[in-house]
Amino acid sequence: MSQPVFVLVRPQMGENIGGAARAMWNFGLDRMRMVDPRDGWPNQKAVAMASGAGRLLDEAGLFGTTAEAVGDCTWVVATTARARGLTKPVLTPETAMAEARARIAAGEKVAVLFGPERAGLENDDIARANAIINVPVNPEFASLNLAQCVLLTAYEWRRQTNDVPGERVEMAGADWASGIEVEKLAAHYEERLDQAGFFFPETKAEGMKINLRNLWSRMRLTRADVQMLHGVMRQMVRWKERGE
Repeated sequence: MSQPVFVLVRPQMGENIGGAARAMWNFGLDRMRMVDPRDGWPNQKAVAMASGAGRLLDEAGLFGTTAEAVGDCTWVVATTARARGLTKPVLTPETAMAEARARIAAGEKVAVLFGPERAGLENDDIARANAIINVPVNPEFASLNLAQCVLLTAYEWRRQTNDVPGERVEMAGADWASGIEVEKLAAHYEERLDQAGFFFPETKAEGMKINLRNLWSRMRLTRADVQMLHGVMRQMVRWKERGE
């Protein structure tokens, strides 16, 4: 398997099962297993909530116990917000999914356990896990909706397995301005501002020009930006000439 299995243990509401499926598919995960869903299976409310992720529900494995659901897995992590009195490594979602990625790359099978909405996983479920995932939430309101917890974990999986830049720019059909285009813009402004007497007094003129050039270099301009700024200056000159 090239991805972890997400195991929903005794999920209660069909809507949350569907929401979990949708959250998984948002991040490219499609291996779902369920343990003894409260309202039986299949569940039309789950199908409706899953929207375009219904295939996950069609292919989901159905098991009677947690032990059966993770029987073929070599590394199991359990999501829980509360200390359970069990000695286990406690990982953040980011660390857990990084470990999951490494283990799956080495040929292991990984499962992530999610508990029922009302009370979460029981100790008997967590005892079968090798580690715990603990989300750093508000301790005064630590409960996460099932689909929310699935979404958060799936997001961290996606971050670990895809080279996603921390920042990018949507160019909206524009291109970055070249150095010569910015240079011509700077010269245009310098010339017109010089004519208007902006660089005064003369003893400070050179420093002011350098600061203005530095301003242009700090601004990441597109060709459209450069054209607009040329137009702004041309229009200001025309306006002044009309006033004279």
